[in-house]
Amino acid sequence: MILCCGESLIDMLPRATTAGEQAFVPVAGGSVFNTAIALGRLGAPAGYFGGLSTDLFGQVLSGALTASRVDAALAPRSDRPTTLAFVTLTDGHAQYAFYDENTAGRMLTGADLPVLPDDVAALFFGGISLVSEPGAETYASLCADAGERLVMIDPNIRPGFVTDEARYRARLWAMLARADIVKISDEDMQWLGTTPAALIDAGAALVLETRGAEGISAVSARGELLVPARKVEVVDTVGAGDTFNAGLLAGLWRAGLLSRAAVRAARLDDLGPAVMLGAAAAAVTVSRAGANPPWDAEIDGI
Repeated sequence: MILCCGESLIDMLPRATTAGEQAFVPVAGGSVFNTAIALGRLGAPAGYFGGLSTDLFGQVLSGALTASRVDAALAPRSDRPTTLAFVTLTDGHAQYAFYDENTAGRMLTGADLPVLPDDVAALFFGGISLVSEPGAETYASLCADAGERLVMIDPNIRPGFVTDEARYRARLWAMLARADIVKISDEDMQWLGTTPAALIDAGAALVLETRGAEGISAVSARGELLVPARKVEVVDTVGAGDTFNAGLLAGLWRAGLLSRAAVRAARLDDLGPAVMLGAAAAAVTVSRAGANPPWDAEIDGI
């Protein structure tokens, strides 16, 4: 199983009513949640760990996980509210306003951490769940105790959400030092003051740098592989990076490379098909509104 550890929330997406009024529509989302959904839809053994509410929105999230073949048995439930994220779009790019105080996800503590079953082969972390305490520290603790499991991190940094920059930076760097795979954007690297080469030196086996329309650069100690982006008509970019993460992990699973040892021993050519699957899956997501990752049947043969 690939266990996605982090936030689930309700995206309040902008829409216009039939009367032309501006409104918001609630849609299940969250960066890590989206990755779990995409993994399940791609046919990989997907699991989700994060605080889920028993409220109306929490039931929506739980139902969406089940519908996309994601096992959420390890996710603790509470009666705290669900995190809300109001989304605005500028030229197809999303900006967010989060409402996260005292929520089921944010208030996750060490007491909620499960004993990981032996079938959990990989852990994925990222998103806003790594910002706000106590949940952020709980995920950091789970990452530190990953043992020999494969760890992938996508920081997906949102500076406007950071309240204690020093603690957040320290937490991120500790987790990145444990990561086997890092997916990172130009903006993330600028904020962190790092480069793919520096992340490799810090311990990562594979760094995936997203370059928008130019594609994905896969960097390891053995060199660099550029996978071009697929040309599609972009509706919006919500969930694109999350879907790429899922496609990459699903591709590693398909290729029998879902382990620390396998990824660290692999040549870039061996990893290329997984990177291409991530790019293909993300291309489908950006071609339609919202975070709506493809099902395996939509990208058969890739």
